[in-house]
Amino acid sequence: MSEKASVSDRIVAAGFAAGWKLVPLLPQGPTAAVFRFMADRVWRRGGKSVRRLESNLARVTGLEVGSRELGELTRAGMRSYFRYFHEIFRLPSMRTEEVVRRTHVIGAEHVHDTVAAGRGVVLALPHMGNWDQAGAWLVGVGHPFTTVAERLRPESLFRRYVAFREGLGMEVLPLTGGDGHNFGTLATRVRKGGVVCLPAERDLTKSGVEVRFFGATTKVPAGPPLLAVQTGAALLPATVYFVGDDWGIHIHEEVPVPEEGTRQEKVAAVAQRMAEVFEKGIAEHPEDWHMLQRLWLEDLRS
Repeated sequence: MSEKASVSDRIVAAGFAAGWKLVPLLPQGPTAAVFRFMADRVWRRGGKSVRRLESNLARVTGLEVGSRELGELTRAGMRSYFRYFHEIFRLPSMRTEEVVRRTHVIGAEHVHDTVAAGRGVVLALPHMGNWDQAGAWLVGVGHPFTTVAERLRPESLFRRYVAFREGLGMEVLPLTGGDGHNFGTLATRVRKGGVVCLPAERDLTKSGVEVRFFGATTKVPAGPPLLAVQTGAALLPATVYFVGDDWGIHIHEEVPVPEEGTRQEKVAAVAQRMAEVFEKGIAEHPEDWHMLQRLWLEDLRS
């Protein structure tokens, strides 16, 4: 049973409900300007989430905390984060043809060719850019997929998010509170030659795999590398970012599973390689990495 929603939870849920209802009815330019204004206001207030984003970006870039350069990058990061929310409110009303036309993809053949060969695909993504738009592109080019969603509070907000993603053509499994068979369902999908998309640089299960990431230790979800090891599906890391008013997706080459070693050793090796690919993509587009939470183990302990 879900916990009782707080007043702030209910306000957030009401805001999202209003966003999905009202934003598509208003001109895009003015609403985009409002979201940029809100992002700048949050950045200037310098609350906990902003400070955490700044700290994470400092680790990624090597910029000094408190420097003007890092401050401007953090501001750009908040604008990118708020742009994501502005876009998801408009996404259900966008034509599929427009989504596909405005998405600039590197490496799409890695998905197309693998699926055409009858082999399943696990797309692993960090929290970058507009991952829901990337999902809409994937469905639009003929690859409906299964994903797992974090259980948001209150329950009404979680249901709205699920309905939003299902409306784009995704199959959505809840991270918690479901039937407890998520991994089995995902494995079934890829064994049948289907596609699975999973967030993969922040572990929410406490059973993640330790990796070195930007010079320090963190844990990534075990699901993507474990699916590759156990099912033979192709693990394709992907990074998502904004390109002007459009979107970019870089689908990287398959992360190979080592031929030798125990299952645990293979999973660890695949997870580390996946993290290294994420490092490159995040370093190229740090302003579009929406990590406003603690990530590295040393930060979690502090």
